[in-house]
Amino acid sequence: MKRRVPAHTLILAAALPVLLITILLSVMYGAKSMEAGRIVEALLHFDPGNVDHQIIMHSRLPRVIGALLVGAFLAVSGALMQGMTRNDLASPSIMGITDGSAFAVTVCMVAMPYASSMGMILASFAGSFLSIVLVFGMASLLPGGMSQVRLAILGTLTGTFLSSAASAIAMYFQVSQNISFWYNARLHLMDPKLIVLAVPFAAAGLLIALGVSKHITISALGDEMAVSLGQNTARIKLLTTLSVILLTGISVAIAGRIGFVGLIVPHLTRFLTGLDYRHIIPCSAVIGGVFLALCDVLSRFLNYPYEMPIGVVTAIIGVPYFLYLIRTRGGKSYR
Repeated sequence: MKRRVPAHTLILAAALPVLLITILLSVMYGAKSMEAGRIVEALLHFDPGNVDHQIIMHSRLPRVIGALLVGAFLAVSGALMQGMTRNDLASPSIMGITDGSAFAVTVCMVAMPYASSMGMILASFAGSFLSIVLVFGMASLLPGGMSQVRLAILGTLTGTFLSSAASAIAMYFQVSQNISFWYNARLHLMDPKLIVLAVPFAAAGLLIALGVSKHITISALGDEMAVSLGQNTARIKLLTTLSVILLTGISVAIAGRIGFVGLIVPHLTRFLTGLDYRHIIPCSAVIGGVFLALCDVLSRFLNYPYEMPIGVVTAIIGVPYFLYLIRTRGGKSYR
């Protein structure tokens, strides 16, 4: 009798061809369609005077690479948060972490208008950290604050407050135009230099995520069970939080605020692979990257020939799913 191939093995084995197909679709389709031959020509014999070559190399390729990376980072962040808190509703956007990063970037632009790209990245990290401290600090002070729905409410309130504060600061100091990118994510404005600069931080975040994946599986059983199995829960939570800060901060720094990827993808991944985070983390990265890149392709056709903001597309999918989770799992863990 043949053994069934595990789902996580199939996902990872299919990752390369699926990613290549996704990249091809993203480069080919848009306001102006590109033939596959033209893409190969641009890659092998780039002509700076050819407009199509310029579009392919300087717009669409950075755009799809950025979408794949940001989707992977947000999905892994969401998976870590859901595992660490045992909360189905946890994600970087629901918990206000992306809003915190965008808020810190706004403050950085006002306080240091000539800050470097590295300065923006560091500010984004600081904002992620600020949001986590605010949300979990308030949750720890309130009776039942760590429950799924209350934690989600606190995250939403924190995100709304930070977003409103950032808008007020931007209007007062007249930098609204400058921060619109971070609050209305535009993948077509992806900066390749910023992506390269962000890679070391993202790699560190992913390595930490993979390193704690086994411990997250144990933590999802509950703190008492984890301690009885000899796990240092405080250390694991600290490392997990560090990974979330790095991955979410980088995502906002290079692409702006994008919601619901970190909510939807981990649930889909757990459904496909089971509850072992050694499988969930890498598979979430693959599925998250493909999900956001395909949402980006879809955004080009929902209001053709104009583009729909990517945040609108993810919200169309994410909001109904969020309401479904509140209705079906608002008071209980996925375990």
